[in-house]
Amino acid sequence: MINPEFPRDLLMTGAIFGLAAFIWSGWAQERPPKHWIWRVVLAVIGLGGAVLVGLSVPAAIKNWSGPTALEPGGPAFITYIVVFWIEVIAMIVLAIWASRRGRSDLHAPLILAVVGIHFIPLAWVFAQPIFAVAGVLVTIVAIVATRLPLATAARSFWCGLFGGAILLIVGAVCSVIGFGALG
Repeated sequence: MINPEFPRDLLMTGAIFGLAAFIWSGWAQERPPKHWIWRVVLAVIGLGGAVLVGLSVPAAIKNWSGPTALEPGGPAFITYIVVFWIEVIAMIVLAIWASRRGRSDLHAPLILAVVGIHFIPLAWVFAQPIFAVAGVLVTIVAIVATRLPLATAARSFWCGLFGGAILLIVGAVCSVIGFGALG
């Protein structure tokens, strides 16, 4: 499920997923349920993401010369760049579409769905099947968030709570395995 062949990539995955968890937990603060415990849970996810970034980035930098699935100019690198730009364009188009239809409540689920879907091809780019698992789970969260009643909480809350937690857990596991592979 997780390939330890590229520790640097795993550490960067931990850092990027940690940052994403931090960002999603922040967006989830838009309108959580009224009880204070939800803000505490979101803070834990956000702080966990920040800690993961703080631990993973220095180790990734220290080991930057190590093996990576993304050799500049190689097919994986080119695929990564193409997938990245498709993701960015899809997010912009969907955000504009939702705004023009007066459905700004769909911004978070649409963005999260694009993020999740983009992880699926990246599983092959990085030779990390866990990316596909994370992608499917995050996409499911996005779909379910569109179906939950707005009276309870903003859709961004559900995306941040569950999407952020998934990204934090997967990122932490990748970092732990990355550190372990370094010895």
